[in-house]
Formats: sequence, structure tokens, C-alpha cells
Amino acid sequence: MNTSETVYLGNLRTESTHIQSGSKIVTDAPVDNHGNGDFFSPTDLLATSLGCCMLTIAGRSATVHGFNVDGATVKTTKIMGTNPRRVVEIIVELTFPHNNYSDKERLIIEKSVKECPVANSLHPDLKQSISFTYKD
Repeated sequence: MNTSETVYLGNLRTESTHIQSGSKIVTDAPVDNHGNGDFFSPTDLLATSLGCCMLTIAGRSATVHGFNVDGATVKTTKIMGTNPRRVVEIIVELTFPHNNYSDKERLIIEKSVKECPVANSLHPDLKQSISFTYKD
């Protein structure tokens, strides 16, 4: 079964439908590449996907080990390169809420997020800069 179906809407925009749920995502080319920047660009989604995957894996690992990361947030920043135009770095800033995480729990979080499937699917030349903040 397909994961998604995408249609080109014109004006450098696409609309993708997730087959299983029917949810939709619209993309737009970024302003620096002749778009309006009204929606996520495909490269924005790439960076965002990495952050979402890391939070998901942190949540899964926390559940397995008997704690939670509810309320954790992630900020992602993509850095574009040229020749060819591509994402050359994704900066991922993970912040975890006050939860009195033990050293062991922090280690579980930090090891697990680096093994998320999106991180492991990206080319090794794409730099992944990851930081962790734990609110006390």
C-alpha cells in the first residue's frame, strides 16, 4: 500500500494525502527558491521529520523504561548549501520538561534519539547537530 499520494497544485505547491489517515500536507517552495513560503517547503519537512522522529523515539524509549517525556519540544533549523542546492546541516534543539530525570534516564533519551529511523536514513554527509536541554 502507498504511504501517500501527492498532486502538484501549480505555483510551486503540492498537496500530499496520507493514505491511511486521509490527513493532508501542503508544501510551497521557499521564498529564496521562487516560492511564497506560505507552507512548509519539502526541505522544511525533511528537517521537521528528523525532530519529530527524535521526539517519538524518546517517548517510546521513556515508556519502555518507565518514565515519560510528555511536554518535550524540539526546534529544528535547516542549513542550505549550494552546488547542488541541498540541506547540508540540520540543527536539532531538544528540550525536556522538569521531570527530575536521573542520569540513567538522560542517557536513555540521548542514545535513543540518535538512533531514530529518520536520522539513520539521512546521508552521513548531512550534518546533524543535536543539543539537549533539561529544565530543572
